Amino acid sequence: MQRKLSSSTKATSVLRLPLPSAPSTLPGPSQLQRPPAVPEDLQTLFDDASGHLAIGELNEAIALYRRCVAIDPDHFDSWHALSMVLLKTDQLKEALGASLQATSLQPNDLLAWTALSQIYVRMGNIPEAEAAKANSRILSLGGKISR
Repeated sequence: MQRKLSSSTKATSVLRLPLPSAPSTLPGPSQLQRPPAVPEDLQTLFDDASGHLAIGELNEAIALYRRCVAIDPDHFDSWHALSMVLLKTDQLKEALGASLQATSLQPNDLLAWTALSQIYVRMGNIPEAEAAKANSRILSLGGKISR
């Protein structure tokens, strides 16, 4: 059975919890300890860089991707993304270095070889572009690249 309250009846409930006791003295600024230095979070930096790239802030993206590879030189996604944004900004030599690093880290990544081929084309190095494209074609057909 439900009971209806009239409009003039107000229902209130108060939860009363004991307050924690305050310390008798608070530490001064010289007594505060700083947390230990924490290395920058790679994934957060990578996500921030990708956000900058998405809205066209290419120089900011490059700086953050460079910080990512400085933190973890084996982070394939950072090298690959760095190579692509460097290509977009016509920094071809740097893009080539980043792309070669990406393909060395993950030699069976189709997109890495395709990106490397694009960089070689932009540099006018057609034989190397064709070799990189051949590797991406091998991967697209289910093959593997051995290095």
